[in-house]
Amino acid sequence: MMQKQQRKYPTECILCTEKLSEIPMQDTQLLRKFMSGQNKILPRRKTGACAKHQRSVAREIKRGRDMGVLRFRGQ
Repeated sequence: MMQKQQRKYPTECILCTEKLSEIPMQDTQLLRKFMSGQNKILPRRKTGACAKHQRSVAREIKRGRDMGVLRFRGQ
């Protein structure tokens, strides 16, 4: 039988390694790393973020969408 190939996702939180305590809403380059091509928020297992930073990233993405800095899903 053939075995399923497993994808290798990041294992360390990139925000912890960069020692970022706060994520600014205006840093769209950083926030887009945590969004898919359809502008959905990616889960922790794909981004490699710890629980604390995943919550703060999700909060800042939602704030950015409300302020008009980031796009909502779709066109």
